[in-house]
Amino acid sequence: MDIEITLYLPELISVSIIAIFMAISPGADFIMVTRNSVFYSRTAGLYSALGVSLAIWIHVAYSIAGLAVVISNSIVLFSIIKYLGAAYLIYIGWKTFRSHSKLEITDNTNQSSLSAFSSLKVGFITNALNPKTTIFFLSIFTQVVNPETPIMLQVLYGAIISITHLLWFGSVAIFLTQPVFLKRFTDYKVYIEKVVGVMLIGFGLKIAVTNNS
Repeated sequence: MDIEITLYLPELISVSIIAIFMAISPGADFIMVTRNSVFYSRTAGLYSALGVSLAIWIHVAYSIAGLAVVISNSIVLFSIIKYLGAAYLIYIGWKTFRSHSKLEITDNTNQSSLSAFSSLKVGFITNALNPKTTIFFLSIFTQVVNPETPIMLQVLYGAIISITHLLWFGSVAIFLTQPVFLKRFTDYKVYIEKVVGVMLIGFGLKIAVTNNS
């Protein structure tokens, strides 16, 4: 049976607008993509962006399955997600703080010491365990999306959110790896590593102590 898309147009527009704000709002995903783009390479940043985009489908899957309602009403389950995400950010933040990257400015596609798989994995885990993203999905699928909305449309909503994240973070990776920016990053890379590390640790600690009940 054909879906009358006009009936769900307001819902579609709302989800699309929320998807944009989800992607561009500052948070752990942005810092992680920035970290991998600047300290490793444009390729590492792009794979991290892809990892973030793929992780969105984890949130889409549990939301469509109806688990969004379960998570929103389970303090224990949400706390597990929250503390795992916080611990991961603190771990990566500490590694970044203690690291000594070898960023060399040769061209726009520097050789990365972070493999494509590792870059994708970092982006994927960061988003999958990001409580901010979980909260956004809880809001979307419990308050914006009608339970009667056809599954195919809900999948379309997920695709819109995923593609929006890929486009945004892919753009961030490309923008930050322009030679003019990389030259600046190289001049101050020791300090930038410390700042990014502290920011990631800060995000992790903030997540851990924030009461979302």
